[in-house]
Amino acid sequence: MTVLSNSSNVAQEPSLLVRNLLLFARSKLSIVSIFIVFGFCILALFSPWIAPHDPNETDLFLRLLPPFWIEGGDIAYPLGCDALGRDILSRIIYGSRVSIFVGLSVILIATSIGILTGLSAGYFGGRIDSVISRIVDILLAFPYLIFAIALMAMMGPGLQNILIALVYKEWVIPCRVVRGEVLSARKAEYVEAAKASGASNRYIMLREILPNILSPVVVVSTVRMAHVIILEASLSFLGLGIQPPTASWGSMVADGRVFMLESWWVSTFPGLAILILVLALNIASQGLRDAFDPKFHD
Repeated sequence: MTVLSNSSNVAQEPSLLVRNLLLFARSKLSIVSIFIVFGFCILALFSPWIAPHDPNETDLFLRLLPPFWIEGGDIAYPLGCDALGRDILSRIIYGSRVSIFVGLSVILIATSIGILTGLSAGYFGGRIDSVISRIVDILLAFPYLIFAIALMAMMGPGLQNILIALVYKEWVIPCRVVRGEVLSARKAEYVEAAKASGASNRYIMLREILPNILSPVVVVSTVRMAHVIILEASLSFLGLGIQPPTASWGSMVADGRVFMLESWWVSTFPGLAILILVLALNIASQGLRDAFDPKFHD
């Protein structure tokens, strides 16, 4: 009976992933931040059904209409209207599509490239590592925003070009993380055992090493997504990103900067949307790091 009881306890012991998720769930702030991020994702996915008005519909009679709680406001336009009479709330809701789409697309593409290059550099070493490391060093030598501005100035504004400009340098971050993890993991016992059994390099990298180094990559990618959203907003603010009349949080902030003294709501509310989403992503990434990195466990 004792043996059966012990074996039952072993069988019921939660996996490492489950234990890490339980650690993450202990942080109420992290859980709230995840719900906020999911809320923005829902806004982006269902914006045509959630937005109360057409984001591009103009009405000069509603020009610079204040929020509903200020004298002269209208409950039908709860956050007011911009200089062209467009509903700010509807444009914020539609603007979430741009920010989240750009953030997710850039991170997914850049992380995939970074994982492949980082695995190759860390596992094979030698000339491959030298070439990839020098490319990474060169790209890191340029300030990210200035680098993106220069590329956008050459290629022109637009969604496709902004994705290219941001991916062009973003991949170096996951590449460095993966390379460092692989340099430590390639001498591990399970890797040596796989080599001794005759496993191919591709099998060892993708099936043995990669699953064991994904945790720090996920954490870094979450942090970088927040950074990418800020970069997209910055490029749109400068007129190099998403072009009018498409709603973008950065261009909305830019449109209202000349009205800040008398019509503060035009820039303030899209700016708050950027702040809330980026802050939620940063808090979530902090919670993921604390949960998945053994160095931060009690």
